[in-house]
Amino acid sequence: MNIIIIDGQGGQLGAQLVKEICARFRNISLIAIGTNAVATAAMLKAGAGSAATGENPVVVACRKADVIIGPIGIVIADSLLGEVTEKMALAVSRAEAVRILIPLNKCENLIAGVPDLNTGALIADAISKLESIVSSKNT
Repeated sequence: MNIIIIDGQGGQLGAQLVKEICARFRNISLIAIGTNAVATAAMLKAGAGSAATGENPVVVACRKADVIIGPIGIVIADSLLGEVTEKMALAVSRAEAVRILIPLNKCENLIAGVPDLNTGALIADAISKLESIVSSKNT
């Protein structure tokens, strides 16, 4: 199973996801992609075995992904303070992968109907959803 984590800015959300996923899952391919070098470095430091930075890695990885995880801004062009390009947002949106989008109410994108949860609770829910996907693919 190919899991892609996409994050930007400081990469802290992506780093937390990498730690959780690496601790819980063994038979997966995890690739961390930062929209900038700082985000990529944070995810590598958290334990990602493979990582890349920028627009083209997002586009290429999305073609091969089974699951894409990241903040909801990865499907909105110009989000994350402009770090997400149109090509990135389209690649994530058009991917045949399952997307687990974390609803962070930041960067001028507010999600109605979603309570303002802390990052830990959002990550726990994302990991729970990933566990359901992984277990259904393994049966």
